[in-house]
Amino acid sequence: MESRTAPWHGVVVATALPFGPDGDLDLDRYAEHVAWLAENGCHGVVPNGSLGEYQTLTDQERAAVVHAAVAAAPDGFSVVPGVGAYGADASRRWAEQAAQAGADAVLCLPPNGYRCGDDEVVAHYKVVASAGLPIVAYNNPFDTRVDLTPELLARIADEVPEVVAVKEFSGDVRRPYRLAELAPRIELLVGADDVLVELMLAGAVGWIAGLPNALPERSVRLYELARQGRFAEALPLYRRLHPIFRWDSRHTFIQAIKLAMDEVGRYGGGCRLPRLPLPAAEAEAVRADLKHALEQ
Repeated sequence: MESRTAPWHGVVVATALPFGPDGDLDLDRYAEHVAWLAENGCHGVVPNGSLGEYQTLTDQERAAVVHAAVAAAPDGFSVVPGVGAYGADASRRWAEQAAQAGADAVLCLPPNGYRCGDDEVVAHYKVVASAGLPIVAYNNPFDTRVDLTPELLARIADEVPEVVAVKEFSGDVRRPYRLAELAPRIELLVGADDVLVELMLAGAVGWIAGLPNALPERSVRLYELARQGRFAEALPLYRRLHPIFRWDSRHTFIQAIKLAMDEVGRYGGGCRLPRLPLPAAEAEAVRADLKHALEQ
């Protein structure tokens, strides 16, 4: 495992969450998955992110997932829980729970039930910051309808020192350069698997990742090549992985990643409603892209 200077650096996997056949949360299997990711070279996990279907969990389940991740994490392996919620007070409570459980930082969306203005976004992060943990802001304008632009992040950087980084999911590979100009203190994290190399080239220091749930060794190898600037070696591997990585940016990403896990011998399993299994044609497309990724 590489030496890192912050818990959000490196390959930090947004973990899929296993449910049993009856839909119950399987915490033992989840803890085993966290340990397996560490054994296979990843640097941390994000429990209760979008991939973890946090919106479908009870409060008791959501808290238990964080405790399970912290308990399963070996020394030096980060736990950065997602604290997304409809309002700032709820996100703050989840950040406090993460701190009490021993987490290293939190991943925080803007409020996800209301299209906030800039003042409201800043106020939201100030409230979450009161929990005392470093905050990785999560820019997902597709789900939240709030865009953490470089200009807004510059204001957050000035007013909320606890915000240390941004998970950038917009897909706009031009943004990192503007962000570095306006808010150089805010570190850039890759937020979508299919722009990994582009954002690493632009200065990203970490990757909050999806497909490493199924392909950790290949993903970590690609990340390390890009981190070291060895792009001539990285690009052939990136091209092979890119078709399966593109599923991370589709609305069926959870089903696709869980299917990929099943196909490589991990347990992905089903999702909770409202997500249903992939239609047959999409499932076959995932399998074909995965087969391409596994070619030597």
